Amino acid sequence: MFGIIGEKLGMTQIYDKEGTVVPVTVVRIEPNTVSSVKTKEQHGYNAIQLAHGEQKPQRMTKASVGLFKKHKLTPRRHLKEFATERSAEYQVGMSVTVSCFNAGDVVDIQGVSKGKGFQGVMKKYHFSGGTDSHGNSVSHRKPGSIGQNTYPGRVIPGKKLPGQMGDQTVTVKNLEVVGTEPEQNIVLIKGALPGSRNALVYLYTHAQDFENRVFTANKPQEGPQS
Repeated sequence: MFGIIGEKLGMTQIYDKEGTVVPVTVVRIEPNTVSSVKTKEQHGYNAIQLAHGEQKPQRMTKASVGLFKKHKLTPRRHLKEFATERSAEYQVGMSVTVSCFNAGDVVDIQGVSKGKGFQGVMKKYHFSGGTDSHGNSVSHRKPGSIGQNTYPGRVIPGKKLPGQMGDQTVTVKNLEVVGTEPEQNIVLIKGALPGSRNALVYLYTHAQDFENRVFTANKPQEGPQS
């Protein structure tokens, strides 16, 4: 499944043809550049590496700067590998842009959820909590019993207890691409996505012909015939 790197800008709403309000997430996809090609014959697996977001060379390691100089590419901030069986057809320097998406495409979105810090079981797992009265004085928000007696004499693994909430990798599947705005490098996706504003997200498309669109978009334009 082919993927691309983008940034979540926030949410808004639009109207469909029937006049129904549709909540959408705005994702900005700056042109992703192919920075490396992996083939099974040479590397043991098929994949391409995409580069996204501009970065100042002085903020990068010499090794990273050298990688981009080697391929005569502008230094980029984020690198991500995506598996593809057609990696041999790609060339370093090719671009993957918003124009490769069509309305109606189905995508899976992967991102990092908002971090909530250390939270109790009522916020983290929606426990109802204890009673407000009838002798209850210090257990209003506690989880209650967390085990049995002498046997098994331990807390069973997986027990829901207070702890760190959020800041985890989350994948939301089967979301619909509602529309695109190539001039602004924006794609509109129906529903909510994980992460805060300006968070990095990875879009994995289900479209079988997506890579064909990429190759078509990167074909050299033929000049006027004399």
